[in-house]
Amino acid sequence: MNDGPNLASEPHELRITPRRSRPSLIWLVPATAVLIGLAMLMHTWLSEGPRIAITFQTAEGLTAGKTAVKYKDVTIGTVSSIDLSSDGTHVVVHVSLVKSAYSLTHEGTRFWVVRPRIGMHGVSGIDTLLSGAYIAVDSAKSGKMTTSFVGLEDPPAVITGMPGRSFLLHTKDLGSLDIGSPVYYRRIQVGRISAYKLSDGGDGIDIRVFVDSPYENLVTTSSRFWQASGVDLSVNAEGFRLKTQSLDTILAGGITFDSPKHDRGTPAPEQAEFVLAKDQETAFAPPEGPPSYIQLKFDQSLPGLSVGAPVQFSGMDFGRVVSLDLDYDPDSERFPTIVNIAVYPQRLGRVLRKLPDAGDIQGQSAAPHSQFLGSLVERGLRAQVRPGNLLTGQRYIALDFIPDAPKVAFDAEAMPLTLPTIPSSYDQIGDRVASILDKIDKMPLESMGKRLDASLLNLETTLRQINGQVLPEASKTLKQTRDTLRGMEYWLSEDSPTQQSLGETLLEVQRTSRSLRTLTDMLGRNPEALLRGLP
Repeated sequence: MNDGPNLASEPHELRITPRRSRPSLIWLVPATAVLIGLAMLMHTWLSEGPRIAITFQTAEGLTAGKTAVKYKDVTIGTVSSIDLSSDGTHVVVHVSLVKSAYSLTHEGTRFWVVRPRIGMHGVSGIDTLLSGAYIAVDSAKSGKMTTSFVGLEDPPAVITGMPGRSFLLHTKDLGSLDIGSPVYYRRIQVGRISAYKLSDGGDGIDIRVFVDSPYENLVTTSSRFWQASGVDLSVNAEGFRLKTQSLDTILAGGITFDSPKHDRGTPAPEQAEFVLAKDQETAFAPPEGPPSYIQLKFDQSLPGLSVGAPVQFSGMDFGRVVSLDLDYDPDSERFPTIVNIAVYPQRLGRVLRKLPDAGDIQGQSAAPHSQFLGSLVERGLRAQVRPGNLLTGQRYIALDFIPDAPKVAFDAEAMPLTLPTIPSSYDQIGDRVASILDKIDKMPLESMGKRLDASLLNLETTLRQINGQVLPEASKTLKQTRDTLRGMEYWLSEDSPTQQSLGETLLEVQRTSRSLRTLTDMLGRNPEALLRGLP
């Protein structure tokens, strides 16, 4: 018998040993996915480049997600989206660049759309017909980063880093020039216009030209620039003169430069400034210097003389006409013409240094040395209007010494100085013609005409009588005379009876004469034969 407790049958507290929790392997899948996603996000974030916005006038040829952005023909980004601006005046193109393109986001970087273009200066962007348009980039190194840019509507004429040199030209009129217009040296294109703008004062235009390497050294400190556009046709005493450039220059405009043969100068530095002349003749003209203004008074009208007409001194261009005005002289009740001219004493060149008081003439004073000018007037310096072009009727002002010119008073204190004038030879001829016409007008032309008309009437009557009466009678008389002459010709011919009778008669007369001569000779020898008969 077992007295001890039955341990197996007694209830007792169960001791539960907690099981150790272990993560389920199923969670490895999302965890791995999250890690991969984070890694991809991190990779994307680390590899993502800058995002920029470019504004254009239109989105022609651009497609979101397709249009590439290229720098030196390397794709550096893609157009991610295109939006219309809030005011609707332009489009905003959002571009995602690669990380290596951070250096292209400096201020001043230029963007433009490369698409097929046909213009006066050629065809460009033909390769985009198949590949589609893309956005090209020209980098800048301003040092300041930005994400907003204003795109160019036309490709720039000069890309950063191109070998060559830029120069600045000043002109009064742009003419047919435009960005991209060629720059020629002896008819060979060596550069182009890269930009232009109004000058600060608005009284001219500043043109920036770029001359490619190695031609940039042809631009020297003595170079002269002039417009090569159009056709220069002139007519003068030497005949016709026609100057043209290449056909594309005539159509689209261009600039030519050269240096004087006697002064080639040294290569001009970057950004050197020059004056753009309207033609080659003006470009190589002597430097003008400060102008001096002189007033001329002509008593007659001056058709053919206009503002800008040349003023010549001893046959060389010395200035130009700046204004023409009418005046009224109450004493003579006539309307003289006031002509204001601007002369440039420095155009005299070396001659100016030989003149007395040349320092005052070359100075910055607006008026020339009045005393010296007065001495020239005393020696016969006069202004005269002369014909310049026989076809167009243009005229010019000539300052020349006139022999035996009448003495005139010269006011050296007048402002502006006034030079005496004389009528032109053309006007003198006109005055003489007018005088002749006046004399003709004073002739009794009416009475002379009446008398002449009466005389002509009488003459007509006389001629009618001659034609109706005299001429027929004269013809009849002439016919009778001709018949008479024919008859006389018949009677006087050698074989006519009259001629034969006359010959016989003459022979008889000859024989008679011979007999008489014999008789007279015999009577001379024997005069008694008259009484006694023949011995």
